[in-house]
Amino acid sequence: MPSRGSALLTRHRRNFGLLFRFVLVGASGVLVNLLTLVVLRKLGPHFDDAVIGLGTSDFNVRWYHVYSTIAFFVANLSNFQLNRTWTFRSTRASRWWTEYWPFLVVGLGGQVVGLALLTLLMHPGSPVGLPTSVFDDSTGLRTRLYWAQLVVIVLVTPLSFVLNKLWTFAAVRTGHPDLADPLREDEVLAEDEVV
Repeated sequence: MPSRGSALLTRHRRNFGLLFRFVLVGASGVLVNLLTLVVLRKLGPHFDDAVIGLGTSDFNVRWYHVYSTIAFFVANLSNFQLNRTWTFRSTRASRWWTEYWPFLVVGLGGQVVGLALLTLLMHPGSPVGLPTSVFDDSTGLRTRLYWAQLVVIVLVTPLSFVLNKLWTFAAVRTGHPDLADPLREDEVLAEDEVV
């Protein structure tokens, strides 16, 4: 009699394979994200400088928010293309934009959560802020922004995988390219019930 673990592995082998490929694509995305962040940090204003104040509050949008968002867009596009062609192999199941916009929406949701986490990690008064005594920005490996961005990526990736598998690349799983468009999901599923 097979063990419970081997039965689980057999049952979910395809999902583990997808997760493994998703993680490899994600690792390449981490590199793209961090390289973009390094270039932006080197070329732009200091990452801790304020860009714009948020109303009458003491809070500001800082350059690290802008850099993180630009790095997100570059990595998101790279990750989408690799996931589309390799991980989920959906290039024949749906049009490019039909799958990209849900991938972008999922990514933007993750980016919003990520920006909140990034703010907590970067703010010197935050209880989870990275210590400036260790991360004093004296060298690349001691730059708070790089480590904070890496922590954010690690924390947001599992949520991104689940949402992308269940929504963005639904066309591959179900054979219905229209399921990638949530506005048409009920219509597509209703057509299935009639058939």
